Amino acid sequence: MKRYGILSALAFAVLAAAAVWFGGLNQDEGWYLYAARLVEEGKLPYRDFAYTQGPLLPMVYSVFCGAWERFGLLGGRLVTLSIGLAGLLFAVGLARLLAAEGRRGAAGAMAFMLLGCNLYHIYYLTIPKTYALASLMLLVGFYLLAFGLVRCGAGLKRGTVLFGAGLCLAFAAGARISTGACLAVAGFALLAQSAQYGWSFVALGLGGALGLAMVYGPFVALPGFRDAILYHTARGGFDPVFTVGSLSRLVRWYLPVFVLFGLAVFRFRDREVSTPPQSSALTIMLFSFLSVFAVQMLAPFPYEDYQVPVMALLAVFASARVASAATDGAAGAVLLTLGMTWACSFGSPLLEKWTTNAQDRFWPCKKEKSELHQLRDTAKTIKELDPDGKTLLTQDLYLAIETNRKVPEGLEMGPFSILPDDAWMDLLRSAPCEIAALSGYTFAIMPPRCDERPFDRQMAFWGALKENYRLVRRVEAFGQNATTLLILRRKDGAEGGGR
Repeated sequence: MKRYGILSALAFAVLAAAAVWFGGLNQDEGWYLYAARLVEEGKLPYRDFAYTQGPLLPMVYSVFCGAWERFGLLGGRLVTLSIGLAGLLFAVGLARLLAAEGRRGAAGAMAFMLLGCNLYHIYYLTIPKTYALASLMLLVGFYLLAFGLVRCGAGLKRGTVLFGAGLCLAFAAGARISTGACLAVAGFALLAQSAQYGWSFVALGLGGALGLAMVYGPFVALPGFRDAILYHTARGGFDPVFTVGSLSRLVRWYLPVFVLFGLAVFRFRDREVSTPPQSSALTIMLFSFLSVFAVQMLAPFPYEDYQVPVMALLAVFASARVASAATDGAAGAVLLTLGMTWACSFGSPLLEKWTTNAQDRFWPCKKEKSELHQLRDTAKTIKELDPDGKTLLTQDLYLAIETNRKVPEGLEMGPFSILPDDAWMDLLRSAPCEIAALSGYTFAIMPPRCDERPFDRQMAFWGALKENYRLVRRVEAFGQNATTLLILRRKDGAEGGGR
């Protein structure tokens, strides 16, 4: 078992390094890190700038702003990976806690393989989004819940541990709103089992209530908070083809997890090898996963990466059940898990996406450098053009992070910023920044529905921009989904709002 652990750790190191340096840029990375920087400056989400998730991420990440002030987006990715790794270790501990005696090492190893040897999962625990932090809080919460049920007898000790579990589950909802379903499911499950666990549901509920009050209490009365809660629902519409496609891709990305889950549910369903408290914790965890999964699949456009924070719960469930029920000491299950995860990561479409920009007829269009490397070079160019500048007109906020500059007020959410057309016109005609860096995302999206802005309106905005700016550099195949980036300088004599 030890050698499998060493191989898994080496695989994780390789995949994590690939995700950090070669992982494709994502627009969300920029505005999450930018939100944290605004909090560090004393501003509050929903009141001083638009933000569409729970407020915990910018609050926590504001402590680490020095990392991206010094190292740019790379620093943000390293901080996020550290949080993600902490979550992986709690997943291992949770799988060990819920496995049968003598199978704990196998369960922990399998949980680590399913998550830490999955390139897709590692990528989304590396880029600065809510997933790593929400996953960590969920896993800490469920670890405490399981520990309270399995290791603590009735009394103050169990109540204290479950209070901490409720607190952490509430913090998960503070990072990503949809994970709040886990707290509700866990509370009702303990209430339904009150004959066995007494008033444990009260301790969990008190911890959850305190956590929610700590995270959301200062913000619930702000008008911007209501807008944030409604932002994702305002997109509207439902496309069954998109939904089915999202589910299909999720199965592809997490195929080893679903295979082991199938074994746990269908092959080993009659082998009850867990203690009653372990079974209770596993059941609560499974239904918590299903609740969040359902909530997110009911979204108008349920992107498969939304499920990343809760996939660890399914992986832990499958690992603990299969390791406990396997008849061969679980060695075969561990080897199967290792082989599947390595094969799926080596064959991942992400590797091709990170190294090529589609294909020109017969010829693959190989990327000359990683997207992160290209971002750093582009930021260097902007700094050379405007060495003393403090602001940048852009909707690609990872450029603002990489150049350590501010964007005009109202653009804090990058391409998802809600700015009325007349405000856009006023902003562009005021020429507020010496340098503008505008990709194919600029002016294209109309939030919150995220429809494409009519072409004539986009052209009107570009026309207003050209009144005060001139093109100085083009960067082809830049950033997320490889659009053309235009770098422009303010014309002499144009009105400016400062550097």
